[in-house]
Amino acid sequence: MSKKRVYTFGNGQAEGKADMKNLLGGKGANLAEMNLIGVPVPPGFTITTDTCTEYNQLGKEKVIALLKEECEAAMAYVEKIMGTKFGDKENPLLMSVRSGARVSMPGMMDTVLNLGLNDEAVIGIAKKSGNERFAWDSYRRFVQMYGDVVMGMKPESKEDIDPFEEIMEEMKHSRGIENDTDFSVDDLKELVTKFKAAVKAKTGQDFPVDPWEQLWGSVCAVFDSWMNPRAKYYRAMNQFSEEWGTAVNVQAMVFGNMGDNSATGVAFTRDSATGENVFNGEYLINAQGEDVVSGVRTPQEITKEGSLRWAKLQGVSEEERFAKFPSLEEAMPVAYKELNETQRKLEEYFKDMQDLEFTIQDGKLWMLQTRSGKRTAAAMVKIAMDMLKEGMIDEKTAILRQDPNKLDELLHPVFDNEAIKGANVIAKGLPASPGAATGQIVFHADEAKKYPVSILVRIETSPEDLEGMDIAKGILTAKGGMTSHAAVVARGMGKCCVSGAGECIIDYKARTLKLKGKTYNDGDWISLNGSTGEVYEGKIATIDAELSGDFGEIMDLSDKFRKIDVRTNAETERECKVALKFGAAGIGLCRTEHMFFEGERIKAMREMILADDEAGRRKALEKLLPIQRKDFYDVFKVMAGLPVTVRLLDPPLHEFVPHEEANQAEMAKEMGISVETVKQKVEDLHEFNPMLGHRGCRLGNTYPEITEMQARAIIEAALDLKKEGISTLPEIMIPLIGNVKELKYQENIVRETIAKVFAERNESIEFLVGTMIEVPRAALTADEVAEVAEFFSFGTNDLTQMALGYSRDDAGKFLPEYIAKGILKHDPFQVLDQEGVGQLVKMGIEKGRSKRNNLKIGICGEHGGEPSSVEFCVKAGMNYVSCSPFRVPIARLAAAQAAVKQA
Repeated sequence: MSKKRVYTFGNGQAEGKADMKNLLGGKGANLAEMNLIGVPVPPGFTITTDTCTEYNQLGKEKVIALLKEECEAAMAYVEKIMGTKFGDKENPLLMSVRSGARVSMPGMMDTVLNLGLNDEAVIGIAKKSGNERFAWDSYRRFVQMYGDVVMGMKPESKEDIDPFEEIMEEMKHSRGIENDTDFSVDDLKELVTKFKAAVKAKTGQDFPVDPWEQLWGSVCAVFDSWMNPRAKYYRAMNQFSEEWGTAVNVQAMVFGNMGDNSATGVAFTRDSATGENVFNGEYLINAQGEDVVSGVRTPQEITKEGSLRWAKLQGVSEEERFAKFPSLEEAMPVAYKELNETQRKLEEYFKDMQDLEFTIQDGKLWMLQTRSGKRTAAAMVKIAMDMLKEGMIDEKTAILRQDPNKLDELLHPVFDNEAIKGANVIAKGLPASPGAATGQIVFHADEAKKYPVSILVRIETSPEDLEGMDIAKGILTAKGGMTSHAAVVARGMGKCCVSGAGECIIDYKARTLKLKGKTYNDGDWISLNGSTGEVYEGKIATIDAELSGDFGEIMDLSDKFRKIDVRTNAETERECKVALKFGAAGIGLCRTEHMFFEGERIKAMREMILADDEAGRRKALEKLLPIQRKDFYDVFKVMAGLPVTVRLLDPPLHEFVPHEEANQAEMAKEMGISVETVKQKVEDLHEFNPMLGHRGCRLGNTYPEITEMQARAIIEAALDLKKEGISTLPEIMIPLIGNVKELKYQENIVRETIAKVFAERNESIEFLVGTMIEVPRAALTADEVAEVAEFFSFGTNDLTQMALGYSRDDAGKFLPEYIAKGILKHDPFQVLDQEGVGQLVKMGIEKGRSKRNNLKIGICGEHGGEPSSVEFCVKAGMNYVSCSPFRVPIARLAAAQAAVKQA
């Protein structure tokens, strides 16, 4: 039996359904499902994602041959429903060709509308519709879009002018008109002729007249767009697999540009920025879908309530609003009523906030798409909790609806209330994506890295700007509405965005932004409030966001389901307090070396390093002891009653001495010794491969007095707090062991020192001695190690380095290429390599617990806050993960999701 590559839908029937997203893509699967539940959808067919994979393997000609028979049958199916014929000059069927990956990738791939038009078909459409202007406007659009997408007319550089836009602007200027809708029929005919001539001049090819040739060109262009740079970047940014491919949706055209009784729009069943349960969106009369999202025309609000809110933001009177900007609810009440009923039906059916695309053709509503809508983190949390309270979803679904990485948006600053009071508002646009951002202006996406923090300022953004939008702290556009490219992408990224600030006069070449008679240049500071749409002059102070309400509830729900603890990596009182605020259950990694780099600490440390014998080292360590003891006292006090894992000194000693001559001279002066002595010591400490050198337990076994001092400081701090009635749970972690004898030697030093302190104080506390598993040999011999260690903490940063043979400091030179070429799916220092490093971890856990069944096990590398790595840790049977303070909520949610999936 031959493989099925094409699935039809229409007239209330469909060969696919919603759970076939992997094969039909999200758009195709939902188009099929909408047919099955009685929503008005133009008929069409979907070419599968598998076919895209075949296309990339076999090439264009072979795939067209494989598709030909099925596509011809599917087209006949559409023709029968529509009562028109593809390629007919009297009664032509026109089609749209759109991409459809299994996950939403807005604007990343290509679309062709009005396919099937040529010099004969346009006359047939004009006669049939009785609207010559509509017919030629559609033909102009088709030549422009097909020329850009299929024939390579789109400018290669953002500095270049689109040849089609240049022709249109020249004609507008010569005719004295401002908008595309002002072109006469003769103007449109002339544009088509000039567009075709431009195509011939640039490509050397005639514009195709055969509809089937147009169709195959468009289908292949959509397949090709799966591999375009912006789609690749978007996939890498969101960790989507390149292997998925995209489906192609070929659908009968319905027309929103047939006159003032036609329209097109985009809508959301709830507010995608705030999560508020209000139907909202934007539309344009006498337009096609691309007009709404492209930013070429600023669209209007769908609901009367939205229109009133917009007018208030813009300072427009009610009389002026109704006259110039009527809502769809007021302009087309019958179509609006049907749209409102349909959006309720779709949200109730799919049980999630929906992002809808629709067209009204001559008063009749058609739904072109529904999908789970992109949303900000605040909206993500609120929508899930609201739907849970409404009884639409259960607790487990509410947990699984969250994207752990998006929570990061809720954990970062907003504008300080006092600082914002005197701020100068220089412009006002639409509140496209909430939050606060302050930075230096850049006008080109590829220059977003120019400043430490930047604000990308554009007339409008396009998919080519994606990387710069990702880097920038905020986005400001002069054109576009709440569903423009800038708005949708910014919300998906969690970036602050103000769109449609029409007062902005932007000159890309001069790199200037003019507002209210004042010029702002590249590098000038501005600030954006994505919640109000306000743009401020200068840099404005920010404060931490409040974490309560829906956020607190989703965290409580996460804690109800998760089965492992989430600790934090922290060394200071401030970091500990932040981590506790975010729900940390202790400290999984307190890096003692971080405590040695300030003031008298580094001086005493250097005295110890410069000492020629043990007596000299002990003398210096006596100065460090009270400093260390106070550091541990502060940390233990904040984390009262919670476990704190303290890692003994880990880095090589060369990290504590200066390597620049000027700094060496300064150190010599400070220490009262010669520069030559300092230089000689630095030279003696030099190692060719310090990551594998004299560090960790090797340092402690060579200079046991260092371990003694640290063990004493830890326990004395804990005993001091016990005297105050504050309980502590210290866990002393010995780093970098590869041989159980290394661990045993260090353990003896620790326990003997602690026994001395207990005897001196005539007091004791409970403590654990364990180790960090970061050398592959330690994982391989974990059964031997567990005979000594009371706990394991996997240090996956170093374990990844040693298992893969990649230097974390140098791998950035080749990792992007490896990921781009498919050698690696992810950066292994960000996402745990489960097939390689993960196997060492699992082996270590199994072997360790075979000798000590109550062995406490955690992870403290960067992976402890990465969702897929947290899920791995849950499955592997760890007791806890540890991560940076700001990633604690992310890990709590990821741990809950892992538990729900396992149940």
